[in-house]
Amino acid sequence: MLSMVLATVVVNELVRREPPRQAQRETGDPALVQQANLAVETFEREGRNGLAKYVDETEQRAHLRVFLFDKDLNELSGRRTPFGARDIAQRVMKAGVPEFAPTEFSPLVARPVQGATGQQYAFVAELPRRQGPSLTSHFLHILGLVLIGGAFCYWLARYLTAPVKKLRHATQEFARGNLSARVGPSSGRRDELVSLGSDFDLMAEKIESLVQSQRRLLGDISHELRSPLARLNVALELARQRAGSEASSALARIQREAENLNEMIGQLLTLTRLETTGQDVPKAEFDLTRLLREIADDADFEAASSGRCVKLEAAENVPIVGNEQLLRRAIENVVRNAVHYTADGTAVQISLQTSKSQISAGAGETGEDNRTTARRVEIVVRDHGPGVPATALQEIFRPFYRVDDARDREAGGVGLGLAIAQRAIHLHGGTVEAVNEPDGGLVVRIILSPMSNVQSPKSV
Repeated sequence: MLSMVLATVVVNELVRREPPRQAQRETGDPALVQQANLAVETFEREGRNGLAKYVDETEQRAHLRVFLFDKDLNELSGRRTPFGARDIAQRVMKAGVPEFAPTEFSPLVARPVQGATGQQYAFVAELPRRQGPSLTSHFLHILGLVLIGGAFCYWLARYLTAPVKKLRHATQEFARGNLSARVGPSSGRRDELVSLGSDFDLMAEKIESLVQSQRRLLGDISHELRSPLARLNVALELARQRAGSEASSALARIQREAENLNEMIGQLLTLTRLETTGQDVPKAEFDLTRLLREIADDADFEAASSGRCVKLEAAENVPIVGNEQLLRRAIENVVRNAVHYTADGTAVQISLQTSKSQISAGAGETGEDNRTTARRVEIVVRDHGPGVPATALQEIFRPFYRVDDARDREAGGVGLGLAIAQRAIHLHGGTVEAVNEPDGGLVVRIILSPMSNVQSPKSV
């Protein structure tokens, strides 16, 4: 807009001309006609000296330089004539009509005058040059245009981007898992952006309905499977009592599969509960270091039978606010997965790292600024196994996903442990990611940030 304003001003100055009726207005000016007659009368009555005095008085009084030429084009007052004055006087003498000449310097007006003696004269007046707009006026003009145009453009930009901001906010909420996020109606608008917001609401409503139906179905199926599974266990015990030794191996196999099925149903119920609970989970302050130590001890006891071990590197106490049982289940799933895949004779390494930052909580009653300590907690679990293909690093946290090399039950499980861990960590405002180490093994990094609301002690 500013470029267009500047271009308009420059072009206007380049093509600006005198109004087309200016020549007619100047040559027919009654005051100029009267001055021409007075100049001739003064010259014929008082001679050159009288004319020179009249010319000086006219210049002082009217700020107008005038000249009088005779038929031989001699200037009768003895003054120095401006450029072009003699030429216009000659043309007026020949044509006998007034003439206007917008010269490069100051415009000239000439008209023929006949004296009382019948002598012909040419009266020439040098008009004051019409000054164009000054640099200050140009600047003020441009500034006014910019301010008015800027205010309008600001209002227009706000008007156009308002639905985009609402759509962006709804999209971010939807991406964070709030499936009820909607753009909502926009009163008084009927444009493409409002239509886009309405389409987003329809899409979000459909997705929310589908996801809720999937979760409901998953939970219902899991609950319904528990009853026949319980009856299966009862029938299995009766069959073991009645059958002979020949059927013991088959019955043991049935029992293992029933236990696997029971475990899978429990994990499905846990996953469904995490997905439907949202942020409404009870939270309390507890020591994360203690929780990790308990998990590491249990996992190390289980791993000892296969020649593996679990080591924890965490010295300081880390108090955080969260749901201890959910975090225990999440971290246990990650650690047990690492123990399962690490090579024989190797150790699963668990490390806990924290970083602190001061956050202002506002001024208290005494006017002092209350400061809180926010902790960024990072839990790293590393194994020394075969790792995961790069294309599967994000997929391993998806329910029922298993790497191609671990499709069977004995090697890869059902693919719900890491999915449950990710949901539980997300409920605590954290993130979980997996990366392959260059020298082999998989690293799962859990970040909980920030979770501590403990006030820092005031200085005495």
